Amino acid sequence: MIILNALFPVVVLIAMGVILKRYGFTDSVFLRTSDKLVYHIFFPVMLFYKIGGANFSSGMNWNFCFAALAALVVMFGLSIALIMLCKVPDFQAGSFAQSCYRFNTYIGVAVILNSLGEEGIKYFGILIGIAIPIINVAAVTMLSWYSQEGMFAKGRTKMVGRALLSNPLIIGCLVGILYSRTFSGYPQFIDNCLQLISMVTLPLALLSIGGALTFKGLHRHLGFSMLAALAKLLVFPVIGFWFLKVFGVNGTPFQVAMIFFALPTSTAIFVLSSQMQSDTELASSAILVSTLLSFPVLSVVFLL
Repeated sequence: MIILNALFPVVVLIAMGVILKRYGFTDSVFLRTSDKLVYHIFFPVMLFYKIGGANFSSGMNWNFCFAALAALVVMFGLSIALIMLCKVPDFQAGSFAQSCYRFNTYIGVAVILNSLGEEGIKYFGILIGIAIPIINVAAVTMLSWYSQEGMFAKGRTKMVGRALLSNPLIIGCLVGILYSRTFSGYPQFIDNCLQLISMVTLPLALLSIGGALTFKGLHRHLGFSMLAALAKLLVFPVIGFWFLKVFGVNGTPFQVAMIFFALPTSTAIFVLSSQMQSDTELASSAILVSTLLSFPVLSVVFLL
């Protein structure tokens, strides 16, 4: 039942996003606006609310973060190896690499909140606060390396620096941790306000994910999309499982990390690929394939 309880609501909302876009209830303008609202306002506020209200008095198991980051570094190296072995063209290399290790934060929070509750969100929030900067550096490095202007283009160095310092999700996580260390809970009127904002966040985010899924160009990029999805959804969880055992992680941190490894690739790969002249059609195809295949994989992870 935990599989049905955790995943079914997520699938329904993503499917609703597809249907609403298909029948004209939403359009590209609405989806762009909702993405901005979720990314810059609603989601950071929700992360602050969940992490800031968490109890850290019992300490924090940092081994699960070390295990997850070790697996992430290995996957980054594996993505480079796959690019060379499978002769991925330079124009597609940056998009392909991101598809192997970037994760969908929105689906992650929805699944963890449904299955592990507030305790799970506490661990996940700290993990993504550490992982997002590393992933952004890795993604921009790959995109720059395979661009014609070279890896150390001054403008792109500034771009990644600004992106990391101003990332709303990182800010929400860090401010939440600082708040939880300084204060104990929220005043009731603040709690009620943050709770209402949080209630909007995940439905809007999942509807936007569904609306953004497209089959355009899938037939041309199915091979690389499937390869990236297999790396992200099968190889990454296996590598991550091994590192979790090596670091002696168990309990809720183990469950959070395994869900993290099995998440589909992030829709952000499309935006970054567009900004840095990589193949956006491959990015779209990889997002679609990874999202569709992630739910069977997540079901297996829950059985563990």
